[in-house]
Amino acid sequence: MDNSKLVETFSEFKEFKNIDREAMMRIIEDVFRSTLNKKFGVENTEEFIHIIVNVDKGDFEIYHNRLVVDDDELVDPAREIKLSEAILIEPDFEVGDEVSEVLRVEDFGRRDILALRQNLQTKISEYEKENIFLKYKEKVGEIITAEVAHAWKREIVVVDEDGVELSLPRAEQIPNDIYKKGDTIRAIVKSVESVNGSPVVVLSRTSEIFLQRLLEAEVPEIYDGLITIKKIVREPGQRAKIAVESYDDRIDPVGACVGMKGSRIHGIVRELRNENIDVVNWTTNPQLFITRALSPAKISSIVLSPDNTMANVYMENDQVSLAIGKGGYNIKLAGKLTGYEIDVYRNSEANSSEEDVDLQEFSDEIDQWVIDALVHMGCDTAKNVLSYTPEVVASRADLEMETVRDVFRILKAEFESDAE
Repeated sequence: MDNSKLVETFSEFKEFKNIDREAMMRIIEDVFRSTLNKKFGVENTEEFIHIIVNVDKGDFEIYHNRLVVDDDELVDPAREIKLSEAILIEPDFEVGDEVSEVLRVEDFGRRDILALRQNLQTKISEYEKENIFLKYKEKVGEIITAEVAHAWKREIVVVDEDGVELSLPRAEQIPNDIYKKGDTIRAIVKSVESVNGSPVVVLSRTSEIFLQRLLEAEVPEIYDGLITIKKIVREPGQRAKIAVESYDDRIDPVGACVGMKGSRIHGIVRELRNENIDVVNWTTNPQLFITRALSPAKISSIVLSPDNTMANVYMENDQVSLAIGKGGYNIKLAGKLTGYEIDVYRNSEANSSEEDVDLQEFSDEIDQWVIDALVHMGCDTAKNVLSYTPEVVASRADLEMETVRDVFRILKAEFESDAE
């Protein structure tokens, strides 16, 4: 086996590895250097052995350089050669000349060749792992497209164009995601970690950043910085709310994101398994922002708590269900988007607020700890409490049903006595 064939043999690994030819040659040189150091029992053979790697041709040569000495003066066989041996190579050699001899692969022996191959495998594996880690470390937060290799219950394993395996855990999948082997997946790179020396790349389709990247790809004004995404909140596969802002009065940020007849947003909705997407204009006015966040419900009035953490929102009866939304997602996401805990009330409750009574007025009939529990759930007046069913109050205030019924009886009696 000559050197060129040895390179060809080693190149078998390259066909299956994410490694370029130049790096391959560099690794080959390092592996041979390490083997030669052990063979000659020195720390570094660079002084008397030269390894020439030809990247263009894909081969290499190894030269062993030794000084010619008299036969009886040989001290270091690694660096010196007897005159009697030198003239067998070239009759004109004399003492003091330098002999440059080609080291053949056969000179290494079968055991050394096997060690070379094993070391090469190890070096290539380490190089590949490091490359994958660095490559995907730079891609965190970016969308990639990959093909499903395995669709298991707990995760989907996909492979990129280089055959690198990536993981999409169940928790990072949209609930309606159904994939089978061979399907194409789009997701963002959520994280990259090194586990026992191997890179573990985790993808996500539930992250808010995934939705942000989809918007950047579909809306040129966002990509160019003319429109800013201020905040995104999601219930993956159900609903999402996006607050956007434009510093250019000529650009309607909501219209630009939605597109003509929804042309820009429809593709994103399909990608997210029909996730409803609400795009609203950002504002620093909290009442206006809450009004926009609760869209499509129409708001009559909003009362904010003194500490700006809670908002009591009043509206007509037929708007309440719209404000809450299917599964409660609309009001839940509106709260996350605005940073307020939002409670919805009917206008009839607001109109009669002048006749309302503070819960503390009932401290002689209702235990203070019960009043505190009701206030904690957002009800500080009698009519606030009566606007809910006993079952809801029991659940939200974490009270026994019997206690809640007594509270309702006391509060109702107050208004009945007023009516008389």
